[in-house]
Amino acid sequence: MRIAVIPGDGTGPEVVAQGLRVLEAVRDFEVETVEFDLSGDRYLRDGAVLPDEDLASLKTFDSIYLGAVGHPEVPPGVIERGLLLKLRFELDQYVNLRPVVRYPGVETLVPSHTPDSVNFVVIRENSEGLYAGAGGFHRKGTEREVAVQESVNTRHGVERIVRYAFELARERRKHLTLVHKTNVLTFAGDLYQRVVNDLSVDEYTDVETAYVHVDACCIYFLDSPQRFDVIVTDNMFGDIITDLGAMIQGGMGVAAGGNINPDPGGVSMFEPIGGTAPTEVGKGTINPIAAIGAMQMLLERAGHSEAAARIDKGIRHAVLQMRSMSAGKMGRSTSEVGDLVIEGAT
Repeated sequence: MRIAVIPGDGTGPEVVAQGLRVLEAVRDFEVETVEFDLSGDRYLRDGAVLPDEDLASLKTFDSIYLGAVGHPEVPPGVIERGLLLKLRFELDQYVNLRPVVRYPGVETLVPSHTPDSVNFVVIRENSEGLYAGAGGFHRKGTEREVAVQESVNTRHGVERIVRYAFELARERRKHLTLVHKTNVLTFAGDLYQRVVNDLSVDEYTDVETAYVHVDACCIYFLDSPQRFDVIVTDNMFGDIITDLGAMIQGGMGVAAGGNINPDPGGVSMFEPIGGTAPTEVGKGTINPIAAIGAMQMLLERAGHSEAAARIDKGIRHAVLQMRSMSAGKMGRSTSEVGDLVIEGAT
């Protein structure tokens, strides 16, 4: 198994190091890891974001393991579009997979939630919508400036993400919820709803379906998250609700995600969904649980389910012994949390 490692910026290398330690502790198979210097720091150093030769090389790996990228001195959009979105588009990672799981003992914003009530998955379309980059400026910088950002949604793109969500729902509790804004976004929303309806009738009669407006979805995340099993939604709405999902599972330090190309031979990328936390660099205070969870997802996707299950066991062991999931408040250092996960996994 060959894993490309992008430690990234800020605390990215610190949490990636713990994920790789845990990998070494649970694996019983051969692994080759190769590190790639792709980061805001590199951009500031030589102007490179994702050189063609690095992209070509990344396409030859089984998986990509990413820490976090972003630098306060780099203009917004340079790294996000030039690295993250380019990787998703070039590698056709059209599924963004975000498990929302509340581990036992983890405090969240809603104390009444239980591990049983917060246990669902968000499937976010990852290659179209507002993130496709369609649009532009007219008369930029003048008092009559016009900025147009278009949401691009194709039948092909919508159908493949909805089908993926149906397949996952069939493996879980057989319930799929479409989250959109069909009462206002009457073109894109209509397309999503029709695809869900068509597949439900033609192929997935065993899966119950529901629809929720995205604003109502945010309310239900706080009020009654147990109503969800698998959520499917578009790129922008998915970006927003998965951050709220992180907060009801304990914060960004817990939340892991995958950018998946489900096709045979497809290269997928796994990462903690939080940022680079530049104020915590070098202090040993950053929470590595999300990055370790991303390694768990990577192994599960690669077919190493036993190793992935051991990591899950290790995470559950570790969080019970941490005071908080917030950076600097864990009661343990970054490496000590890694020690706890390894202890529980082995």
